[in-house]
Amino acid sequence: MNDSPAARLQALFEGHRLTPTQRRIAHCMVRGAAEVPFLSSVELAELAGVSQPSVTRFAVALGFDGYPALRKHLREVAPAERAAAVQEDSYNEYQQAVLGEIENLRQLAEMLADPAPVEEAGRLLAASAPLPVLGLRAASSQARGFAYFAAKVHPDVRLLDEGGSMMEDRIDAALYEGATALLCFALPRYPREVVDTLERARKAGLTVVTVADSAFAPVARHSDLLIPAPVGTGLAFDTACAPMLLGRVLLEAMADALPDAQARLEAFDTRAANRGLFVE
Repeated sequence: MNDSPAARLQALFEGHRLTPTQRRIAHCMVRGAAEVPFLSSVELAELAGVSQPSVTRFAVALGFDGYPALRKHLREVAPAERAAAVQEDSYNEYQQAVLGEIENLRQLAEMLADPAPVEEAGRLLAASAPLPVLGLRAASSQARGFAYFAAKVHPDVRLLDEGGSMMEDRIDAALYEGATALLCFALPRYPREVVDTLERARKAGLTVVTVADSAFAPVARHSDLLIPAPVGTGLAFDTACAPMLLGRVLLEAMADALPDAQARLEAFDTRAANRGLFVE
């Protein structure tokens, strides 16, 4: 069972109806789980980009008398890891970005200690033919990478990495041809079109499996199964090693659920060798 500080924080927030601002605070706290128990309400508000009263209302929404009571609770349930976090301040910004991604991967590894969500996602994706794979803007590379490899084991993968007026037509076509599920990669900043597309896809009957950076992402309410993988924010542009690796894990789970996956891979290798496709 995942017992990391981030997992314990996320468990604390589950089951509560949070406003978008409160979800933003929760997301910020999960991403900085080691430091949050030592922050004042003003510091947390600044980190999350919200007002200090919003932090107080957030604590009350969780059932605490105020933020001091919430912080006291966090110090009791989260181990004192601040020393390690402070030590990282001695590294330059590039090293800190790499260390941040290592921590994101560690959180992903802890989450995968329970393989049930990934295995369920693999079965859903394997059973859908065709299989639409959605990812726009920052998430387009994740979707494209998944679709490229998935096509080697899945009979019909439809990459949706360009928005526009044709998106709804492509979803409808996939449904008409037998699609039952859709895989979405959603990373900040979340395009409005992704949220709208997922809403329409679910209403049309597709089961939506989503890889997002947080369980509190705007796409969560339009997803049947959301598996989170944090992104790094230490550089000018976010880094997404954990979502990419989670995509590969989902590929493995999907291949395990496809009875002819190995045969398809072997057939591809034979064709590639006959064509001289790769240089040895």
